[in-house]
Amino acid sequence: MNIHEYQGKELLRKYGVSVPRGKVAFTVEEAAKVAKELGTEVVVVKAQIHAGGRGKAGGVKIAKSSNEVRQYAKELLGKVLVTHQTGPQGKEVKRLLIEEGSKIKKEYYIGLVVDRATDRVVMMASEEGGTEIEEVAEKTPEKIFKEVIDPTTGLLPFQARKLAFAINIPGHLNNKAVKFMLGLYQAFVDSDASVAEINPLVVTEDDNVIALDAKFNFDSNALYRHPEIKELRDLDEEDQKEIEASRYDLNYIALDGNIGCMVNGAGLAMSTMDIIKYYGGDPANFLDVGGGATTEKVKEAFKIILSDPKVEGIFVNIFGGIMKCDIIANGIVTAAKEIELDRPLVVRLEGTNVDLGKKILNESGLNIIAADSMADGAKKIVELVK
Repeated sequence: MNIHEYQGKELLRKYGVSVPRGKVAFTVEEAAKVAKELGTEVVVVKAQIHAGGRGKAGGVKIAKSSNEVRQYAKELLGKVLVTHQTGPQGKEVKRLLIEEGSKIKKEYYIGLVVDRATDRVVMMASEEGGTEIEEVAEKTPEKIFKEVIDPTTGLLPFQARKLAFAINIPGHLNNKAVKFMLGLYQAFVDSDASVAEINPLVVTEDDNVIALDAKFNFDSNALYRHPEIKELRDLDEEDQKEIEASRYDLNYIALDGNIGCMVNGAGLAMSTMDIIKYYGGDPANFLDVGGGATTEKVKEAFKIILSDPKVEGIFVNIFGGIMKCDIIANGIVTAAKEIELDRPLVVRLEGTNVDLGKKILNESGLNIIAADSMADGAKKIVELVK
C-alpha cells in the first residue's frame, strides 16, 4: 500500500525526523489559508499523487505571494499529471501539499528497502539527491553506498555515521544526519514498510538536515497490525477493479493486454501469463482466486475481469487441490449467465472434482471451449482473440 508525501512526512515527524512545516489542502481556499498560516516568503505547492517525477511533470510550484499560491492551486487541482511512473493515462490531482520553502544548500538521497538477497533491511545513500536512484545506479553506481542492517540490533549509529561520511554530509552536521537516519529506520520497521525513500534529503543554509520529500510503501499483509496506516489509503489512487477485488480477498492486478486470466495460486498465475505471451497473446490482468474461494468469490472474480473493456477473451486455468473444480465451474456459470457473456471463454480444469466441474460446464448451455492442458488453453484463447 502506498501513501502520499504529506502522510509520509507526518509519520516521520512522529519519530523526530525533521521535515518542513506544511499541511494538505483540497481546495484553492484551503491552500491559501495554509500558506497564510505558514507565513513564509516562499511557499511550495506540491501535487499529491502516488507517483514519482512530479516536479518534472509540472506538479511542484514555487509561490512567492498569496496570489501565486491561489494561481498554482487552481492550475494543479483537477489536472491530470503524467509522469514516468503514471503511464500515459496520468493521474488526477485531488489534493495538494502546501509547504514552507527551504533554502537548499545540497541535496542527497536516503532509502530503505527489504533486500531479498540478504533477507535484511538495507539502507542506501547517495550524494546524487534529486535524481532518480535507478538513473544513478545505471550511470554512476559507485555513488550509491549501502549498509545491511542486522534485525537483532537495528541500524547502529556507527553505520549511519559511515553513510553520512560516504555521501559527504558536512562534518559538523554528522550528528543531525545520524539522528535523521536512525529515526527513519525506526519509522520503517515499526510501520512494517517495504520501501522508504527520501529524495531529496537536504542540508539547508541554516544547517538543518530535513526530508524534502517522503515516499513510503507498506507490506499489505501487515496492515492488520496498523489500522492507523490502513486509514491513510487513498482509493482514488488505485484501480477500481483492484479495490473491488480486495473486498472479496481476491488478488487482482490490471495489465495492458486483452486476455483476462483467472487462476488459483500466484505461481500458476505467473505461468499462465508467461504461456499466453509465449503463444503471442497479451494478458489483461493477474487474478488469483486463491485456494479457498467460494462460488460467490469466483462469480465476483469473473465479473471483475469482464468489467474491463480491454478484455476480448478469457482463459480460466485451474488446478484443483484445496480449490475444487466444481466450485470454479459453478462460479463461472453463474457469472456468465448474469452478465450475458459475449466474449470467447476457454477453460482448463484439472484436479479435485474435475469430472464434476467439466459436467457443470458442459451442461450449462454456454459457449465454453474446453482445453486439455495449459498450453492447449493458451493457444486456443490467443487464436480466438486474434
